[in-house]
Amino acid sequence: MNTPLHSKSTISEIRTRFDGDVERFSNLSTGQSATIDAPLAMELITRAAISATPQIRRILDIGCGAGNNTLKLREVLGHDLAADLLDLSEPMLARARERLQAVNAGEICTIQSDFRDAELAPDSYDVILAAAVLHHLRDDSDWRMAFEKIYRITAPGGSVWITDLVSHETDAVHAMMWARYGEYLTSLNGEEYRDKVFAYIDQEDSPRPVTYQLELLRSVGFQHVELLHKNSCFAAFGAIKRSE
Repeated sequence: MNTPLHSKSTISEIRTRFDGDVERFSNLSTGQSATIDAPLAMELITRAAISATPQIRRILDIGCGAGNNTLKLREVLGHDLAADLLDLSEPMLARARERLQAVNAGEICTIQSDFRDAELAPDSYDVILAAAVLHHLRDDSDWRMAFEKIYRITAPGGSVWITDLVSHETDAVHAMMWARYGEYLTSLNGEEYRDKVFAYIDQEDSPRPVTYQLELLRSVGFQHVELLHKNSCFAAFGAIKRSE
């Protein structure tokens, strides 16, 4: 990725792109096709959340898109829950609410906001989900502030589960993994599609290594961290907050 952080897309520009991309994020069986192993990653964070969290009453879905991850959690959990759906895009939120209301009688709250700006109460959420969203964070202070906020709003005994695009600590490994990802995209829809995906990643995203994020989760206070899966430039991982 060559675009410097100060020249990356603004929040408004990112919102505009996602406003027009609702259908791509509305397939529960495939997830987002540009993400390697999207269905597996969603399955793993869902089952990890349920396994690691004694009681799931209220969840937060950061960057919820069309609601796939919350829908999957509700499906596997098997009972209604309260869900706060947070996203930049109003069309995404509307679709997520519509889909979740069809299968869940619990309270559903939609929050149109950048997560960093949203007013969220401390110790509020038994489970926090963040799928393909944190890669929009920028410099080290931005990452730390966001992870500190995630820790602060997680309920004691609660957990956070992340699936995302990741970079790598060494240039050689990153280049090798990026080449593998390019081959995957080309196999889906050809070289033009690969170049399109690479272009918006370069313009919008600033991912960090999964090692960086696991260390950050622990440093902001989470007692346990877990790496569930990694394939090429994508990973699924999470953390659990100590019970009081």
